[in-house]
Amino acid sequence: MNHVAFLFTITTFFVLCFNSKAQQNYSGNSILSCKNDDKMGPSPSFLYTCNGLNKTCMAFLIFKSRHPFDSILTIANLTSSNPEELARINDASVLTVFPTGKEIIVPLNCSCLTRDYYQAETEYVLGPSPTYFTVANNTFQGLTTCDSLMRANPYGELDLLPGMELHVPLRCACPTMHQVKNGSKYLLTHSVNWGDNITNIATRFNVAAGSVVDANGFSTPTQSLFPFTTVLIPLPSEPLSSMTKIVSDPPNMSPPLVCSSIKCNSKRKFHTVIATTGGSMVLLCAVLYGVFLFRKRSARFVKRGEEGEKAKKLSSENIRGKIAIIEHHSNVYDFEEIKKATDNFSSKHGIKGSVFGGVFGNDKNMLAVKRMRGDASKEVNLLKRVNHFNLIKLQGYCETDACSYLVYEYMENGSLREWLSANRTTQHQILAKRILISLDIANGLQYLHNFTEPSYVHMNINSGNILLNKDLRAKIANFAFAEESERKITSSCALSRVERGYMAPEYLEAGMVTTKMDVYAFGVVLLELVTGKDFVTIQEERKAMLHVVMVNLIAKENEEEKVSLFIDPSFTGNNEKVCALQLVKLGLACLVEEPEERPTMVEVVSSLLKIYVSYMDQIMPLSSSNSLSMER
Repeated sequence: MNHVAFLFTITTFFVLCFNSKAQQNYSGNSILSCKNDDKMGPSPSFLYTCNGLNKTCMAFLIFKSRHPFDSILTIANLTSSNPEELARINDASVLTVFPTGKEIIVPLNCSCLTRDYYQAETEYVLGPSPTYFTVANNTFQGLTTCDSLMRANPYGELDLLPGMELHVPLRCACPTMHQVKNGSKYLLTHSVNWGDNITNIATRFNVAAGSVVDANGFSTPTQSLFPFTTVLIPLPSEPLSSMTKIVSDPPNMSPPLVCSSIKCNSKRKFHTVIATTGGSMVLLCAVLYGVFLFRKRSARFVKRGEEGEKAKKLSSENIRGKIAIIEHHSNVYDFEEIKKATDNFSSKHGIKGSVFGGVFGNDKNMLAVKRMRGDASKEVNLLKRVNHFNLIKLQGYCETDACSYLVYEYMENGSLREWLSANRTTQHQILAKRILISLDIANGLQYLHNFTEPSYVHMNINSGNILLNKDLRAKIANFAFAEESERKITSSCALSRVERGYMAPEYLEAGMVTTKMDVYAFGVVLLELVTGKDFVTIQEERKAMLHVVMVNLIAKENEEEKVSLFIDPSFTGNNEKVCALQLVKLGLACLVEEPEERPTMVEVVSSLLKIYVSYMDQIMPLSSSNSLSMER
């Protein structure tokens, strides 16, 4: 056994021995190997153990600002956190850009999504030269682990390509009963910095060093900490922005890699460096490992007999095809389990129509069950192949002779249509929330149109099929009518399946199915969001299509004044009226008669982002140094 492997084994052994009674075990530098397993029980090299008093809780992470993730909006997008909550807890605005190395507090919902581990969920689209190791330790700064990424995704270590979307489980935990009794309400996951020790971390977060020792299974307050690992900090209240600092890492230091999968020479030299850095591995090993992966990956694309020829880059179509063929695991439920979860489809569990709420498993997870007559395999097969935060997630399904039962994630705020027509609350009156809802819908459609192979059209986009979770994040549901793009449907009954107010003219006239059909329907939904009205409205005591009314208003003089009379009365400020007019114009651009003249969803997303940033800049003016710059 070489010195590196020997020292790694000894370190892991002592960590496990000392932490056998820990509330959560500290991983040590075992997370840097990417070769751990948990066959003998939950391992801290993956995530934190699901041993808290509650299965779900609010938790916090510390993320250090680094370009391009250096603003409220980009960090919120990276971690799937609420940008307004992120801004609030960091005493910032949604347009704030942070200096490099600034610690940012990220509030997240933490849950036991599996039997063994807590996690907060997010997604990440891979950039150039991706590896699981660099995503875990460079992009997410140790807030996820190489092993947990490899388990959460179906791609092999050498199969990662730019443009692929990874499911990322973030390290978080809920307080144990012992911690709750001692006054701890939250756990904060702190990414260890160079020079950190238990005492200075405890002092900075105003907690006893002993509570940090107990929370992480340390033997003493002087136990060594390794950069690119995490420790849990029990807190009696929400963390304060004053507890954070700007961190300056030593130059040219990246997370090192345990050389378990390649041969490393100069063992004596490695051993010396390990000793002087307090147990962390050497940078050279990471470089060699990167070269190793690059050569193996490149070799797969070089033709035999043509030595020296460069591997051709994959086109966007190839990448889309690679992503599209991945199928995601869904549970196959027993019918008795479905009946038990819904109390035999009791009315008290009814959500709407044929959709019921159900409590599943020992963890008492609330899910939604949709009962369908006939074969649902088309919808199941599609949902198993898509993986995007803004598309409803299929948790599992059950088939019987008479019906199919699809089990989805539970959306606490129901449909967008129900939310818009509900009793008005403060949340309804915030225009920024509605813009973010429209962005969620647009992002979901952009994924469906551009990252499935073949491209799919939802065909039934309407405010009733947009669902909102507890944080008012929108997800597209009901894929029963989804079709491949560029098709012609001749069946007369097919034309009657979609609500007429959302139907594109080319579909009504010729049954043509293209992605521009979804763009048209999105335009109607966007107008509903701006006006707060249903897609069929009352104009001069007669029913009229909402978009027809808006077209007539825009075509007249004093359009801003005319539109202001029709937008949601909650939006009273001049800035809100100007922004609402921009949204109306974007919605109407999606509703032009000729499909080729409508924008793509990529263009819609870009326009919405510009409108959002411009609006926030007006209502929360900042100096240019703190404003989020965007390409215009």
